[in-house]
Amino acid sequence: MSLKVVFSDDGLAYAHEFDSEYVVSFLLKPIVNWFKNRYGSLTPPQKMAIPYIKAGYNVLISSPTGTGKTLAVFMPIIDDLYRLALNNELKDQIYAVYVSPLRALNNDMQKNLIQPLTEIREYVKNELGVDVDIRVAVRTSDTLPNEKSRMLKTPPHILITTPESLALALNAPRFRERLATTKWVIVDEVHEIASSKRGSHLVLSLERLVDLVGDDFQRIGLSATISPLEEVARFLAGFKSDGSPRPIVIVDARFSKPIDIRVVTPRLDLVYTPANVLNEAIYEELTKLVLQHRTSLVFTNTRSATERVVYKLKKSLSSNGIIDADEIEAHHSSLSRDVRLDVEDKLKKGLLRVVVSSTSLELGIDIGYIDLVVLLSSPKSVTRLLQRVGRAGHNAYEVSKGVLIVVDRDDLVECTVLAKLALQRKIDRVKIPKKPLDILAQHIVGMSLEKPRTIDEILTIIKRSYTYHDIRKDELVTVVNYLAGKYPGLEDYNVYAKIRFNENSETIERRRGARMIYQLNVGAIPDEAKIGVFCVIDNKKRYIGDLEEGFAEILGPGDIFVLGGKTYRVLAMHPTHIVVEPAEGERPTVPSWFSEMLPLSYDSAVEVGRFRRTIAEMIKSMPRDAVIDWLVKEYNIEFHAAEYIYEYIYQQLLFTNDLIPSDKLILVEIWPDKERGASNIIFHSLFGRRVNDVLSRAYAYALANILKESVKISVTDNGFMLTVPGHVNIQQINNVIKSVTSKNVEEIARKAIRKTELFKKRFRHCAERAFMLLRRYKGVDVSIARRQINAEKIIQAVEKYEKFPIVEETYREILEDFMDLQNAREVLEKIESGDIAIRVIESPFAPSPFAHNIVAYGYSDIVLMEDKRKLIARLQDMVKKVLEKSSKQDLRNLNTQKQEMQIVANS
Repeated sequence: MSLKVVFSDDGLAYAHEFDSEYVVSFLLKPIVNWFKNRYGSLTPPQKMAIPYIKAGYNVLISSPTGTGKTLAVFMPIIDDLYRLALNNELKDQIYAVYVSPLRALNNDMQKNLIQPLTEIREYVKNELGVDVDIRVAVRTSDTLPNEKSRMLKTPPHILITTPESLALALNAPRFRERLATTKWVIVDEVHEIASSKRGSHLVLSLERLVDLVGDDFQRIGLSATISPLEEVARFLAGFKSDGSPRPIVIVDARFSKPIDIRVVTPRLDLVYTPANVLNEAIYEELTKLVLQHRTSLVFTNTRSATERVVYKLKKSLSSNGIIDADEIEAHHSSLSRDVRLDVEDKLKKGLLRVVVSSTSLELGIDIGYIDLVVLLSSPKSVTRLLQRVGRAGHNAYEVSKGVLIVVDRDDLVECTVLAKLALQRKIDRVKIPKKPLDILAQHIVGMSLEKPRTIDEILTIIKRSYTYHDIRKDELVTVVNYLAGKYPGLEDYNVYAKIRFNENSETIERRRGARMIYQLNVGAIPDEAKIGVFCVIDNKKRYIGDLEEGFAEILGPGDIFVLGGKTYRVLAMHPTHIVVEPAEGERPTVPSWFSEMLPLSYDSAVEVGRFRRTIAEMIKSMPRDAVIDWLVKEYNIEFHAAEYIYEYIYQQLLFTNDLIPSDKLILVEIWPDKERGASNIIFHSLFGRRVNDVLSRAYAYALANILKESVKISVTDNGFMLTVPGHVNIQQINNVIKSVTSKNVEEIARKAIRKTELFKKRFRHCAERAFMLLRRYKGVDVSIARRQINAEKIIQAVEKYEKFPIVEETYREILEDFMDLQNAREVLEKIESGDIAIRVIESPFAPSPFAHNIVAYGYSDIVLMEDKRKLIARLQDMVKKVLEKSSKQDLRNLNTQKQEMQIVANS
């Protein structure tokens, strides 16, 4: 049965939803009977995808969890395999390769495939009298050697693997040939893979697999809600050797499942209520929701918060005999794999009432029946909100029910906006890394192990991938030159050639010893180190504990942090350890959870800014009650929550003489902290933490050059704060702002990050991926401490070479993947064009209400929540005093009030 599709010039087409009878006509009768008896009716993604898969088209399926997209893929493939068997054409070979980012998901998939295959086998046997065994096997780093040997003798028809294990299999001398018969490749959780270097790794493996197979195989991708689908589809499909896009059909069933999302706000003053009282109110709300539902999944944004919530729930619910303590569990990446698998298994069996997770249960592991998802604080993106809420109502027609519980005023505004955007299906754009050179280095070594190749052959293969489609030959040659040992002096640091390169014929070949290096070091996920902390007391160093590498890389000399409930000041940073001194009684300058925090996406941040601007304009032109009623109706929030939002924005308008930071205005306020003898320059930049990370470092670098003083940086999603000793004036800040432009921001940001711990750690990660630093050599693990020391020596050696590929990749990874240079540049372009205004004001007595959370991030630590809330309450008291001195008239007489406030400010 043929199915004709008309593709656009860029190779894209969109699937139709077909009638069920038409869809089942593509499948064998026993398979249809099995499905009807097991599931009843087809779901939207099944009705859209099955005909196109059966017709042989590349397909990307995007739909929520529990909508049957896995069966939409495997039913047509299983059908094809049975048809081969019925014609005595099913061979002992691999037909389908299923790639997933999680090993746990692989095991889950084997279980979810084995049961359907076992049941279908019985249906085929009973109805057609033929007994067919379709084999499924998992090949990952956990697979035992004897199981791998069994696969060589009797290969599975469906192979389940990870991106890393696929790369290894492509170079396994004996197993490699088993992959040459691949007819289908299924990539699960495409949205998760595409946005990281693991995706870059995978697409190169797929193009190498095309080279091995000798022809294009059918590609099928499975994704949760993501945008833009066109870019993700192109990522999956790639390009033909002639540069034209491979055609692919997009199955857009992202919104086929009903959702119900609401925001819950404690009926307490979000500023003055003590932390313990507010926490109790939040837990009361959470407990009420848990008791109203059978199984609840609670998401926090950090691992430490996950542990706190589980502890609190067990204490409150089990001590009262309401829920057994064993029915409440935590799930996060720091727990052992066995513990996580046990929690997942209990969930599937319905043995748990509550599971609290950070991000580890966002991916599509089958976790059984969940009827409510609760998010404690903002999920930081619409995509993540839909993904998390989509875990509830685990079938295609059940409502996915989610509740956001907010913790402060900024959180209330953010959650209100995200909930509305989620219901409107306005999804954040995915960010796909482009041309990561460290990953390319791995695959060049891998390709050299297969056979001799010319540079042009390699270029043809890698340019077929979406990630490397725009790579130039000279960029490829720089990586080849590095791998071939063409940079003198690296041997002194035990960095030796991994390939042979004949410059005359432009041919690469394998080098002895490279196979072992490839097998032991392949992969995109860096090893995370524990950094030892040593405290200097009475001129002696004493070990006091460890910090995670992700936290250590954001520290610098002078920073104060909490470890084991005590505060310490950083004296010196070393590759393997940190030297500190006690800082008793001083406020931490870096929150301990900061490295774990999810950044607010740029798209969502812009929408939050637009919301603030809209409400401010309404406040200036409408009565209070009308604005509050509109908020309740338009955003489906509680009346008291709407009042909180109104008062928050109204206060900001009063305090700043009508200036509201938004998507159209960056407000910069200079607030002198007389207690500390410092000036805080607060940039209200509502563009998300990754953009603000770039802008803050560039402006701080420029300010340091002007003042010849060190500048402390505190970054949040809603802005950043630069702190310097002494006094600064408006003219100096205007000069700083003018000195950073869209054209020079990258150059300034590079200078700003070069000497940081962030650069040193990220260089090590890139060097490991590029086989400059070996994690394992001749079967022996090289310690992370040793690798970090070597990395810092190598940086010194290679910086003299212009555009050394691994140094360039380190800058690219930090500025484009970890931060968001692209959108930071866009913000600066809008400032230059006048689309975004920028205003500098002085706040001599207190920072404005919108600044309070930014100040609190810079001055306190969430471990000391009570301190943070006391600081914000104190800042609010200062605001009230300023406003009490000014006019008490409403905004209809704002002009008079502006004059009076100016008099107060100058008095």
